[in-house]
Amino acid sequence: MDSADKKALADQKKDTAFFGQPRGLRTLFMTEMWERFSFYGMKAILLFYIWYLISAGQLHVDRATGASIMAIYVSMVYLAGTLGGFIADRILGERRTVFWGGVLIMLGHIVLALPGATAALFSAMALIVLGTGLLKPNVSSMVGSLYKQDDPRRDSGFSIFVFGINVGSFLAPILVGWTQQSFGFHAGFSLAAVGMLFGLIQFHFGQKDLSDNSLYAPDPLQHEEVRPLIFKVGYAVIALALVIVLMNLMGWNSINDYINLLTVVAIVLPITYFVIMSTSPKVTTLERSRVFAYIPLFLAAVLFWAIEEQGSIVLATFAADRVNYADLPSWLSWFKPAMFQSMNPLFIMLYTPFFAWLWTAWGKRQPSAPMKFSVGLMFAGASFLLMAVPGAIWGTGMKVSPLWLVGSWALVIIGEMLISPVGLSVTTKLAPHAFMSQMMSMWFLSSAAGSALNAQLVRLYNPANEVGYFFLFGAASVALGIVLIFLVPKINKLMAGVR
Repeated sequence: MDSADKKALADQKKDTAFFGQPRGLRTLFMTEMWERFSFYGMKAILLFYIWYLISAGQLHVDRATGASIMAIYVSMVYLAGTLGGFIADRILGERRTVFWGGVLIMLGHIVLALPGATAALFSAMALIVLGTGLLKPNVSSMVGSLYKQDDPRRDSGFSIFVFGINVGSFLAPILVGWTQQSFGFHAGFSLAAVGMLFGLIQFHFGQKDLSDNSLYAPDPLQHEEVRPLIFKVGYAVIALALVIVLMNLMGWNSINDYINLLTVVAIVLPITYFVIMSTSPKVTTLERSRVFAYIPLFLAAVLFWAIEEQGSIVLATFAADRVNYADLPSWLSWFKPAMFQSMNPLFIMLYTPFFAWLWTAWGKRQPSAPMKFSVGLMFAGASFLLMAVPGAIWGTGMKVSPLWLVGSWALVIIGEMLISPVGLSVTTKLAPHAFMSQMMSMWFLSSAAGSALNAQLVRLYNPANEVGYFFLFGAASVALGIVLIFLVPKINKLMAGVR
């Protein structure tokens, strides 16, 4: 066998080295698994840490504002993804952007692991927001670059990758939650930092198996573009500074006021995108119709994520205050409130094979994307309606079975299976050619807007109005799902052949 044949054989083995997938998938699988471990581990105990700082007199807000801080933090994580995509595409390339994003995430967890109270909390949040924005969209994009366009393994490769995401998300709340309960908050955050360190080590030593294209920016900034970009960034910084100065002059300088500012940003940004796309001369009449079809789907997604993301805030509060852990079997005596955050990825892993089989079995007979969104919204609403039941029956002063929370997550994740993957797919199909990347950013902005909406909604939750809170928001979601069903024919017409 000559050297050329040996090289071809080596390349073939490398291309099928990970369960028949390219070896680079193993690198990205492990990197994202550990990144999600660190993110969801920190997220599982963050609300409780905020409560701790409030009770210790180190954070001078009430618990309702603490919940808003948690919600706006999640919103900013999703918003930062648009920045990460720009930096990878125009400046650093995907590989370096992912690596430095991981470094920032790890530093954020290290800051939380050190005694620093409120200053450490907000500094760490800023680092993790920036780091996740750099890493999250680009590591997913790198998975696609492992395959040729017509490679039949592409879909199964992404399925394996998503499974890694959920493995990390499932294990983190259990391990970090146990560590926090046993050794304190700073130990829990330390474990999250170690998780990201493992991910960085895996990425560093495995990057040789990744596409060489990931080293370079696909659309690098040209020399003549640098000066205008610097001016644009400068104008944005000046505008932000002026807004902050104006807010202080008007006495709007509390944490709640800044949360309100960020909420406005997260909601105005997608509206601006829609206006630009729908009025652009680069968009054809057919594409404009599809943009209009996307608007009700986007709004449905915002409402869905507003409910789903309350799992780490409102349901976490319920887990801490209202669950009777004596109802758990003795072999689950170690189970703590933070560990309920594992319910989300657990049900995703349980449901995914069924839904994959279902859509394949139905083929062209499966419901359209708008119909799936409608049913998904109703399941999300049902998850909240279920949570209104124990308070309505026994009152909000009595502790109840943990199965109520398990049932709620079981319902909302059915909604997620109908909305999240379907939304990603339909976004690519409805995107105007000139706005393909921006349209993909729009999908993630639905999560940002939903979490920003949460920053206002979660303030309303307390034991006194628990039943009304769950019932009203649950009923509103079900009602809007029903309304969307009646709009399905109109939306399908605007989609112009896209299902």
